[in-house]
Amino acid sequence: MLAAQGFCTIGLFLVLTMSKRVSVLVALVLLPVLAALVGGFAGDMGDMILDGLATVAPTGIMIAFAVLYFTLMVDVGLFDPLINGILRIARKDPARIAVGTAVLTMCVALDGDGASTFLITVSALLPVYKRLGMSPLVLSGVVCLGAGVMNLIPWGGPTVRAMTALKLESSDVFTPVIPAMACGVVWVLLASYWIGRRERRRLAVPGPHEEQESAVRTAGDGPGTPLVPSVTRPPVLLTSFNAVLTVVLVVALVTEAMPLPVLFVIAFALALVVNHPTWEAQQTLLEKHAKSVVLVTTMIFAAGVFTGILTGTKMISEMAQALVSVVPDSLGGHLAPLVAVTGMPLSLAFTPDAYYFGVLPVLSHTASGFGGDQAEIARAAILGQMTTGFPLSPLTASTFILVSMSGVQLGEHQRFIFRWAFGTTLVMTAAALLTGAISL
Repeated sequence: MLAAQGFCTIGLFLVLTMSKRVSVLVALVLLPVLAALVGGFAGDMGDMILDGLATVAPTGIMIAFAVLYFTLMVDVGLFDPLINGILRIARKDPARIAVGTAVLTMCVALDGDGASTFLITVSALLPVYKRLGMSPLVLSGVVCLGAGVMNLIPWGGPTVRAMTALKLESSDVFTPVIPAMACGVVWVLLASYWIGRRERRRLAVPGPHEEQESAVRTAGDGPGTPLVPSVTRPPVLLTSFNAVLTVVLVVALVTEAMPLPVLFVIAFALALVVNHPTWEAQQTLLEKHAKSVVLVTTMIFAAGVFTGILTGTKMISEMAQALVSVVPDSLGGHLAPLVAVTGMPLSLAFTPDAYYFGVLPVLSHTASGFGGDQAEIARAAILGQMTTGFPLSPLTASTFILVSMSGVQLGEHQRFIFRWAFGTTLVMTAAALLTGAISL
């Protein structure tokens, strides 16, 4: 009964949000509350919600100050050289911009943290997309693909959880899937190029060769307009301070010198007092970006209500048991490919902890009963669940960072990029089968 309630709640959430019947925030709060009331958990619902809110509170704090920090850096022009460089290399071609977005995302994602990856890449690239008139869905989609495939790294969330849950080493889980991950990277670059070409056609922007021919035809007409309009540059000393502070912040994030919320709180306070030393200027900046902060943080806390109730009522754990129980014996010996292929869609129904600490151990023991290898099941799991699916899942807080900062709706983002993300899972699964990382 609880499993059925859980599946109905998540299914109804996806239908309502993707069809734009209600806002994501309303669905995240009211649907689980309704499910708890129907399930007879009214007396415990308050504590469940508070537990969920407490779980996401550090993320909400981090996001609030991270948004303020990076929007401040955008305002003072810190990313202008990067934007100009991208535009020069891409020659205003959306296809090249999309590929560059994927490359930058995969580089930033080496820190293993989805939240900081989305914050940094979207803050740096959204002005480029706005300047060229490109759809923000392309930005959120390509960033989703790049961050998803890089989530396989040993210090990333899925691999760490898989190794911890099954007591395995990195050499057991990650090393065998390196060739599959390489194929996933190639797929992401190709998919980004195809998405960019489609955006080029939508905007009717000439391709690189056509642009060169146009430049030759108009060579005698005088100098062309610059790619980026000139802007008032801040003092060199101030720009240097902002650059150094941002580099130090990124290094501290990667090395986890302090908790992420603490790092962003301190960094923003320093940046604010240096760039806007007067009280009036500080208040003006806070008022200017208050809307962005509210939009992002309210979504994070609403997600805390959703996961708090589904976890507290045991709906997620019952859903896990129900899924495992329906696996027929005839598929027991072929469990690894099944886990890999179904992992990405299941990321829409399970939190990372619920899947890796609830579903994965049961799947691994089931595979062992059929003579399978537990490490092979772990590899299959990281190829799909929370790897290509985490930037799409409503149960992952960082998803709301990506869509909120990009300025897109969750349902639109899911519809736009789901098939490309699922393609990443299929490509990596096929490569893993060919290289022996998993077997039929």
